[in-house]
Amino acid sequence: MAIRIVIADDHSVVRRGLRMFLAMDPELVVVGEAADGEEAVHLARLLLPDIVLMDLLMPVMDGITATALIRSELPDTEVLALTSVLEDASVVGAVRAGAIGYLLKDTDADALCRAIKAAAAGQVQLTPQAAARLMQVVSSPESPEELTERETEVLRLMAQGQSNKEIARSLSISEKTVKVHVSNILSKLGVQSRTQATLYAIRVGLVSASSSDTAR
Repeated sequence: MAIRIVIADDHSVVRRGLRMFLAMDPELVVVGEAADGEEAVHLARLLLPDIVLMDLLMPVMDGITATALIRSELPDTEVLALTSVLEDASVVGAVRAGAIGYLLKDTDADALCRAIKAAAAGQVQLTPQAAARLMQVVSSPESPEELTERETEVLRLMAQGQSNKEIARSLSISEKTVKVHVSNILSKLGVQSRTQATLYAIRVGLVSASSSDTAR
């Protein structure tokens, strides 16, 4: 089944270019386009896409606010932030809001398609350098609820960059069960994304920053 994508960017040329790139991959399908954050939230509610490619600087409602709304309402929809410059403030804002990863707009088509597929599979997009930088600024969850032994195992594997399918194989459980565990983990930790959960796992020593490298 194709991965369903909504593109949110206030520049029609960028949207057209992205749609053209993504149309070349039979595993991806663009189901909607939004010109601002408010429209992105509306389309996400309406279409329930797997992925929203979210520009961060947009009129009416910015991408970070839109990301936070989508992630709080639609836990099965992952958000990939699209940005022109990799500024600390926008990256941190996107991760705090619940984005699973972030991409520069000059990312080539192949890398973009790989990142979308990885995000849809639940694979966190974090390099050790990004993890180290984010660790300093993204606050740890306050008094998180204790995880079960199985949830801790799932979190460790997720933080090591494994996809849902890989986690399912490692633990001999179904992908559906993995998704339930991930949902429970995010809820118990009080975070919006796998990226935040990964940062928590690194902070508490469940994995090291180097073993969370998922830029593969």
